[in-house]
Amino acid sequence: MTDSRIAKAHLGGDGPEVGVQGLGCMGMTWAYGPSDTGESRAALERAFELGVTLYDTADAYGGGENEKFLSPFFKAHRDEVVIATKFAISTSPDDPMKRIIRNDAPYIRSCVEASLKRLDVDVIDLYYMHRRDVRVPIEETVGTMAELVREGKVKHLGLSEVTAGELRAAQAVHPIAAVQSEWSLFSRDIEANVVPAARELGVALVPYSPLGRGFLTGSFSDAGTDLTDQDFRRTMPRFTGENAAANVRLLEPVRTVAEAHGVSLAQVALAWVQQQTAVHGLPVVPIPGTTRRSRVEENVAATRIVLTDEELALLEPIAAKVEGDRYPDMTFASAGRE
Repeated sequence: MTDSRIAKAHLGGDGPEVGVQGLGCMGMTWAYGPSDTGESRAALERAFELGVTLYDTADAYGGGENEKFLSPFFKAHRDEVVIATKFAISTSPDDPMKRIIRNDAPYIRSCVEASLKRLDVDVIDLYYMHRRDVRVPIEETVGTMAELVREGKVKHLGLSEVTAGELRAAQAVHPIAAVQSEWSLFSRDIEANVVPAARELGVALVPYSPLGRGFLTGSFSDAGTDLTDQDFRRTMPRFTGENAAANVRLLEPVRTVAEAHGVSLAQVALAWVQQQTAVHGLPVVPIPGTTRRSRVEENVAATRIVLTDEELALLEPIAAKVEGDRYPDMTFASAGRE
């Protein structure tokens, strides 16, 4: 087992040491349609065996059900895993599709107490602001989060989908261990401003959806026809209709590189993200999501694939050609505010 475990990296200068690839756990209970509970639990254990120590959840995933689902696994491995969860997103009781974003102090305090209870732990290792509420100065939000650190409820702080300016303002209040943003062969907007700021400040990047929410794996070609009604990817502009048809064609260079290495499309996409550590000079720890042991093994194996300069050049033009935004409303993403 020792030889098969992945390498490690630090999240920020004073942040926790984790495996160079984490695991996104959202889909185990929410967002992508039905999942097999037993297989999901087996996937968690297999990831742990392979050296994955960063496990990512949020209070918004199924109204806290994802945190509850993960609690037994965390309890079994408490001193050996890094628990990352988030606050800021809730849904309207009148319209489940409507997001409500809050960053105010009373809300943050209620959220952390609820997450601690659902996770059944005394402290959260990495606590993220899931999305930015522009009505609240980020200095106030991070100030409240810093109080949670001083009170021993949280160890390290993270931010998700923030701009470079927001990251700098936050770092001036309290050290930020990690910024979580979408980053993949299909989504590279953070490279213009956020990545350079993170490198300068000593903050790690934790890319979510490094597989383009599965599109880069070739597992579906049009969310509107290929996925279930419960799958939220059906609401994302780049995965349906003419956009999807155009974007499918962009997978050809990925397929070319995959064939040269004898690996899957997913492994090439993940290897590209993992290699951004060397390209940009900062820790990059992607959190691909899966509910299956076989996919965990496939994803972890991608940490050992090294793409050549020629292969990187072949993949370079893809993102600029992608049709459709990441979200129907990009104001919730950093790119919508930069």
